[in-house]
Amino acid sequence: MDIHFTARKFKARDSVKEHAVDSVKKLDKYYDGIVRSDVILSFERSAKSLKMAEINLHVYGTVLSAREKSEDFRKSIDLAIDKLERQLGKYKTKLRMQNKKTLRRVKEEITSPLTGEDE
Repeated sequence: MDIHFTARKFKARDSVKEHAVDSVKKLDKYYDGIVRSDVILSFERSAKSLKMAEINLHVYGTVLSAREKSEDFRKSIDLAIDKLERQLGKYKTKLRMQNKKTLRRVKEEITSPLTGEDE
């Protein structure tokens, strides 16, 4: 998996960068077909300085993304990772269902000529 890290309008500490990269690498245990991931950290300037983490996962055929805001970068990253874990679960379920439908169709095509010849 290729991981791209971006800190918008500030220089991120090494500990925050390592936490983000390690968290994204752990997503491989949920789905190994992740091609690339983009981690983007930024501030939202308001009365409270909210820290925002956006993570985009490029998988075959689609892009899964999560965006979270909190008072700490680590917390924002963890919340976004939690969202992505759920999204990866749904994505894998959809892929499995497509594969099952394809397998059933192929099995029907194979067995229907055989049953047609026996009659």
